[in-house]
Amino acid sequence: MGDALRMTNYRATLIGLTAIVMWSLLAVLTVATGRIPPFQLAAMTFLVGGLAGCASWLKPGGAARALRQPAAAWIVGIGGLFGYHALYFLSLRLAPPAEAGLLNYLWPLLIVLFSSFLPGEHLKPHHAIGALLGLAGTVLLFAGNTGAHYTAAQIPGFVAAVVGAFFWAGYSVLSRRLKAVPTEAVAGFCMVTALLAAVSHLLIETTVWPETPGQWLAVLGLGVGPVGAAFYAWDIGMKRGDIRVLGAASYATPLLSTGLLVLAGFAQATPAVALAAVLIAGGGLLAARDIFRGPRYFDGIQPGGASSK
Repeated sequence: MGDALRMTNYRATLIGLTAIVMWSLLAVLTVATGRIPPFQLAAMTFLVGGLAGCASWLKPGGAARALRQPAAAWIVGIGGLFGYHALYFLSLRLAPPAEAGLLNYLWPLLIVLFSSFLPGEHLKPHHAIGALLGLAGTVLLFAGNTGAHYTAAQIPGFVAAVVGAFFWAGYSVLSRRLKAVPTEAVAGFCMVTALLAAVSHLLIETTVWPETPGQWLAVLGLGVGPVGAAFYAWDIGMKRGDIRVLGAASYATPLLSTGLLVLAGFAQATPAVALAAVLIAGGGLLAARDIFRGPRYFDGIQPGGASSK
């Protein structure tokens, strides 16, 4: 039984890492959706992601098992998903997408730091150093990007990106405290988030539908991947995997994300942006080096994340 649990820890970490890969598509797909308002986009994509997850409810008793959760689980789930993505989509609309995306990636550092307060979790030097390198890359983005010209109108977008980072870090770490909540419940969180986003859209936004088949495909792609399957994979990783590795490894996403923005023509490949992305990714890889040691290394880690070595 002990060996099975330890292997679950390793496999759950690998599953969580697939979410990081899918999230590298989040920025470029969001920009590719065109002029769709943030709350409308959240409603559309979370509906797709939620419906995809509801497939797990088809087995006998599946829906009841997924939906019968304590109030705390619903508050954390809906608050994290709705709060973070509303802020993230807003930041990409109000600020340059590459800079807003990288600034938003303070959340891996926050996850690493917050995880130290969880029972049985202990940070090692390479976890902390990797996370700090990621933070240095984010600071460099602004301190060294002298060729960029930011306006006062973009400040709300930058603020939304930072606040969103705290929302996602809080949701991720608190998920660890709710390990008894099955991953199937995430589909319910997505559906309620879609409803809240739709109501918010109707109250404060003007509806703008996708104008081209490519924009419709971008919306569908967001719902299936970054705003769908990625959430379920992340939930498994946060609850059963190594939260320190996953938190710090998340800094590898901006390198892919920014590269895709540049290739798609949505951002410029300035030296400051490139250096910041490399520094951030390097810090993530350093902090996540444990995953490359394979299952044997994880045999020394208990299911809660504490090392027995």
